[in-house]
Amino acid sequence: MTLDRAVLAFAGFMVLLSLALTYFVHPAWMLLTAFVGLNLLQSAFTGFCPAAMAFKRLGVKAGAAFG
Repeated sequence: MTLDRAVLAFAGFMVLLSLALTYFVHPAWMLLTAFVGLNLLQSAFTGFCPAAMAFKRLGVKAGAAFG
């Protein structure tokens, strides 16, 4: 798995997790969904992605978008 796919998979997982927490626990968990969406937007424009940095430290090989 490349770094790009790992970041996308992690973002998708976090969105689904926050939706489940919103449904089963409390509506305030929608803030996590908003945070993930905003982080995806800012990384698209700036190229800075904290999740990519974390996965890179864990040894995930570089992809096309995140190096």
